[in-house]
Amino acid sequence: MEGQKQVTPRLPVALPNVRCYSLDVPAELLRTQGFIDGRWVSAAASFPVLDPATGQQLAQVADCGPREARAAVSAAHAAFHSWKRHTAKERSVLLRKWNDLLVQHSEDLARLLTAECGKPMKEARGEIAYSASFLEWFSEEARRVYGDVVPSPHKDRKILLLKQPVGVASIITPWNFPSAMITRKVGAALAAGCTVVVKPAEDTPLSALALAELATRAGIPAGVFNVVPCSREHTPAVGEVLCTDPLVSKVSFTGSTATGKILLKLAADTVKKVSMELGGHAPFIVFDSADVEKAVAGAMASKFRNSGQTCVCSNRFLVQSGIHDRFVDKLAKAMDAQLQLGHGFEPTTTQGPLINVRAAEKVEHQITDAVAHGATVVRGGRRLEGSFMQPTLLSNVTTDMLCTREETFGPLVPILKFGTEEEALAIANASQVGLAGYFYSQDVSQIWRVAEQLEVGMVGVNEGLLSSVEAAFGGTKQSGLGTEGSKYGIEEYLDIKYMCFGGLSL
Repeated sequence: MEGQKQVTPRLPVALPNVRCYSLDVPAELLRTQGFIDGRWVSAAASFPVLDPATGQQLAQVADCGPREARAAVSAAHAAFHSWKRHTAKERSVLLRKWNDLLVQHSEDLARLLTAECGKPMKEARGEIAYSASFLEWFSEEARRVYGDVVPSPHKDRKILLLKQPVGVASIITPWNFPSAMITRKVGAALAAGCTVVVKPAEDTPLSALALAELATRAGIPAGVFNVVPCSREHTPAVGEVLCTDPLVSKVSFTGSTATGKILLKLAADTVKKVSMELGGHAPFIVFDSADVEKAVAGAMASKFRNSGQTCVCSNRFLVQSGIHDRFVDKLAKAMDAQLQLGHGFEPTTTQGPLINVRAAEKVEHQITDAVAHGATVVRGGRRLEGSFMQPTLLSNVTTDMLCTREETFGPLVPILKFGTEEEALAIANASQVGLAGYFYSQDVSQIWRVAEQLEVGMVGVNEGLLSSVEAAFGGTKQSGLGTEGSKYGIEEYLDIKYMCFGGLSL
């Protein structure tokens, strides 16, 4: 295999059966206006939402600007004063009702999600279940926000530590998980007693607006959950309002590291509390002791979910020399057997489009760069129609290639061969980001060594999928600040207040 320069791709170079698809979703869930203070509001202009597989327009959505953003912040601030006085049980009951409605309407929500972001229906159904699980989880965590009574060094006073909601939270979310990234943040915020303004990604606002409709049905009070969709052109101005308005106390963002740094600077002037889940560049290491079949299955799951468009998907594949050729061969055969390109509404599709043409161009550029520097195309390698990209497997990859130095966000598997554990760790940790990392090994001592030395916030050991509502989600280095999900996620929306109760006769 090492002597081959290029293997003829077995995947199709043209996408078959591309046609227009009907968005068969009830009208009451297909909302196109902003949602502020419990009301659906129009804006001066609108922007199109497109099916990334076909380019077909799905809807025209209200293009909210700074005026609407400020109105949403004001509504959230007004609602905060009453929402924080709801008991934990009252907030818990409402979040559970919201969860139940997501489950009840899961098929329609999945269709909406597939239409606007392109992922296959099987994955869309999985995301809606994942999205609902955060509302369920935080409905339970709402009742477990405990303070402390601290032993006092003085006989006439008591020391109490109270936990209280921070206030209005700006929630800025990405397009790759347009439902779950909202509920992971909003579930925690509302459980804590905060109110929110959500700015969904311009590519995928429909899922956010459907969530607003269901929140209303669940009985979430007006002003507690607000949504301000906007176009790419209005995003900087709206983002600035959400990060600088003095009525906002918290900013939670999921997206690129570059954008996160801009938002951090904006939030700094008013010293807001921030959570940042930023870019990843996950290593996937396969050691000689690994079960190769399981490693291949893990690689397929980790890399090709959502066509490689996840922040925790594997980006750099490091395979030890003793099993390198066997792993590459088995992975290539698995790609042939399991990957099917097409529209997400087609039941046989496993790989949908990338979110837009720019995303496909980035993957294509990385492949071109790798081949120019000596990489071998084992499978795929070509752009298809629109924003579709062939799932691509490269061997003979080196660390000077773009695909090993920057996040791909697409269906590209670059494989580097390594010799020793120390070499693999050096390559894996040679990144300014550290969100997730994966490795396969059956050597118990090696598992402990590598898990502790990988400079990432999450480690999958002999496992390619690690996201779970019960587990803490977050990164190190420039992959962000704070934690989402788990029992720790709600802490991001709470302040600790120290109360010294003195003058006691005890």
